[in-house]
Amino acid sequence: MTDRLARTRATGILAVLRAPSAALALEAAEAIIRGGVTGIEVTFSTPDAPAVIRELVARHGEEAYIGAGTVTTAAQAADAAAAGAEFLVSPGTLPDLTRAMIDTGRTVMTGAMTPTEVMGALELGVDVVKIFPASLGGPSYLGSLRGPFPDAPLMPTGGVTPDNLAAWFAVGAVAAGAGGDLANSASIAASDWADIEQRSARFAAALAAVRA
Repeated sequence: MTDRLARTRATGILAVLRAPSAALALEAAEAIIRGGVTGIEVTFSTPDAPAVIRELVARHGEEAYIGAGTVTTAAQAADAAAAGAEFLVSPGTLPDLTRAMIDTGRTVMTGAMTPTEVMGALELGVDVVKIFPASLGGPSYLGSLRGPFPDAPLMPTGGVTPDNLAAWFAVGAVAAGAGGDLANSASIAASDWADIEQRSARFAAALAAVRA
């Protein structure tokens, strides 16, 4: 777990990528990586997600941290792992699914919101607990979870922006998942890669400021 967590920490930001086609997903991922964010979570709501993952791994190798998101079945977990995904993310924590994800040997991140859900995820042995939707409570909620879970690897997803990134890391986030404020759906649909790249650059600059 330690090595996988180190990779997640080092990457810092995972772009949650949803696109209407595999081709647009690839273009969007390239724009995000050009902007400076190297963590790409290709969601299974994107058509042919495993093919997108496979191509991104082939293009970027160790230079980018490529994984799968919105994993809701054991078959998806297996397909993503076979495609070369380094990490698997599910919006919730279902015991059988989580065990199947863990069995792939990949870094596993599953969703939770309440203290009970966090406890359940940790008991199953996930690498990272994804606090989702983090926008409901904001950084103060993540900070409150630090009371009973001081050492838990928590990753907020939902409502993360360049402006509040520092606040999430200040309360101990291991990394942050960024969706619409980074992989903006309207810009992807319009093939506005300059906008996606600029959004990525803002996130990358915010992360650099946090680490400085």
